[in-house]
Amino acid sequence: MRLATFNVENLFDRPKAMNLDSWAEGKPVLDKFARLSALLGEINYTAARKSRMVELLTSLGLAKSDEGPFVRLRQNRGDLLKRPKAGPVEIVANGRADWSGSLELIEKPVDDEAMRNTARVMMDIEADVLAVVEAESRPALAAFNDEIIRALGGSSFPGVMLIDGNDPRGIDVGLLTRPPYQIGPMRSHVDDRDAKGSRIFSRDCPEYGIGLDDGRVLWVLPNHLKSKGFGSTKDSTARRLLQAQRIRSLYEAKRAAGEDLVAIVGDFNDTPGSDALRPLLHDTDLRDVFTHAAFDDGGHPGTFGSCTASNKIDYILLSPAAWARVTGGGVWRKGMWPGVRPVKWDVYPELTLPRQVASDHAAVWVDLDL
Repeated sequence: MRLATFNVENLFDRPKAMNLDSWAEGKPVLDKFARLSALLGEINYTAARKSRMVELLTSLGLAKSDEGPFVRLRQNRGDLLKRPKAGPVEIVANGRADWSGSLELIEKPVDDEAMRNTARVMMDIEADVLAVVEAESRPALAAFNDEIIRALGGSSFPGVMLIDGNDPRGIDVGLLTRPPYQIGPMRSHVDDRDAKGSRIFSRDCPEYGIGLDDGRVLWVLPNHLKSKGFGSTKDSTARRLLQAQRIRSLYEAKRAAGEDLVAIVGDFNDTPGSDALRPLLHDTDLRDVFTHAAFDDGGHPGTFGSCTASNKIDYILLSPAAWARVTGGGVWRKGMWPGVRPVKWDVYPELTLPRQVASDHAAVWVDLDL
């Protein structure tokens, strides 16, 4: 079996704020979107909260209209605000129960060649079981699988599963499989809560059981931990640590139940030496395939951006029984921008501009003799 993980960074559509020329341009928009979304979800709108809402609405270009350059406000029933002809926006709702609606990020189609390069990566790594990160939805993943991969002459994956997660941007984790491997038992953890009652996972940590010919089950848990992209560094690190601790408890529960074949995979948004990932990388017997003697990193220690050691954020972690079955592994970077001085790795001939990258992430794969 070839098991792989790949952050596809959306398949068809991506929020415009995440599709700008640089992350520095989009980050302030996403920060403000997150803060305003949190305020709108409050039960009571105090005077201070209303004042802050007005500031954020204005900054997001929503002072004169429900649609700004990057964000859309939907007011389905009741009124959140009014816009006087003279003067600033006024919040008229006194709490979340006073109106029905939502705040949404406006999306923009992914570059056509980038879309095809994403499909090329998914085809060329030849995975039997492929975990994907940042896919919009199961219908989008299924359509990409059936339409784009086939259009390029590839063989689509018969098994496609994605459970909607907690991120309003539609960047979820899913799983694709080829025969003889099928997705069996599944369990979502979107509603797992911390001691304060907040949801733990930014997206989800689903458990997917893959049945093997001898009756055993390989458990694959795809993940996308809290990013460093917006919010304070302290808060983001604390959230990743909490998520890693919860994943550790799920892993330990699997092992205690007698399940010895487990893989924790995905984009963890932090490096192997980080405190946030210590619960997984140091406090369990899980091992990172990058450290296996049969693994080839292609001459670069990282998986994101320039692929330096400080950009090693994508993982396949294996339980001891799965680790013992590793026969090889590697990193697929042909869909990533290689730089120009010097060019760091070979890419698809169709990838001639940065906007055409399949992803800023490499795909990581491992072969298991199961």
